[in-house]
Amino acid sequence: MKLSIEQLRSMTQGAVRVFEIDGSTCFRRFTSAQEEMYRISNEEFWKKTFSTAGIKLCFKTNSETMNLSTIALESTSRTYFSIDIFANDQFVGAIENHTEDSLAGDYSEVRFPLGHFEKKFLLGPGMKTVTIYLPWSVELRIESLCLDDQAEIMPVKTEKTLLVFGDSITHGYDAVHPVNRYAAQVAKALAAEEYNKAIGGEVFIPELAKERENFDPDYILVAYGTNDWGLTTWDEFSNNCREFYMILAEQYPNARIYALAPIWRKDFEEVRECCDFRQVADYIREVTKPYSNIKHRRSK
Repeated sequence: MKLSIEQLRSMTQGAVRVFEIDGSTCFRRFTSAQEEMYRISNEEFWKKTFSTAGIKLCFKTNSETMNLSTIALESTSRTYFSIDIFANDQFVGAIENHTEDSLAGDYSEVRFPLGHFEKKFLLGPGMKTVTIYLPWSVELRIESLCLDDQAEIMPVKTEKTLLVFGDSITHGYDAVHPVNRYAAQVAKALAAEEYNKAIGGEVFIPELAKERENFDPDYILVAYGTNDWGLTTWDEFSNNCREFYMILAEQYPNARIYALAPIWRKDFEEVRECCDFRQVADYIREVTKPYSNIKHRRSK
């Protein structure tokens, strides 16, 4: 039994748009307006918006098998990917374009094959919750998802939503399996649907915050700063950071917003054009103090 695009759309989490191209189902985590903003300002980042970071399919079924046919297209500088399949939170397999041996050493810059990938999975007997985590590193399209004939199927949705902003670490770099991304783990702990707006290499961009989502998130997580420190001036960072949080606090007054300071990096002792690395965390903490709905998490 091949599922229709309507069925796939109903079980999708983390995508603001689900549509069809050449018979395949496509998933987008950015709105059309957000994509257009990146298309005009940064073509490399625009391409990264097509990656399926944070997107997953979740449904209940009594089907004992599942056949998944996909197309993987380049989106980020990383071409390795994995599609992780779970049944009742137990890992049952993955579609991957790499092997354990091929990931030895610095696998981040190795070129891996893309294109068509297909695999059959044994889900086990009885009713179970199946979760399919799509890759963060590539654009993933589903050609077909087939279950046993006459199988029951019911979409699973969460009540809470988590909106995530950030750079490469929040995007997913360099997790081999998408389920291991920290944002995915946070969403699971909160029992929330993750909407991931992170872009590898990004800094605070107020224009992104201005493009309001068509839902009201329960939680918002913001994790910029390390690229601001390395790539911008103090005036650019401080102004953009202040405006970004001001917009979020005003746009989503009922959300719990978490401001994360940049995590440790081996060159943190260097003083860049922007500032000392520690000043980034100090400024984020200071500029978000006026907002009661913004919480702070400082790296130690």
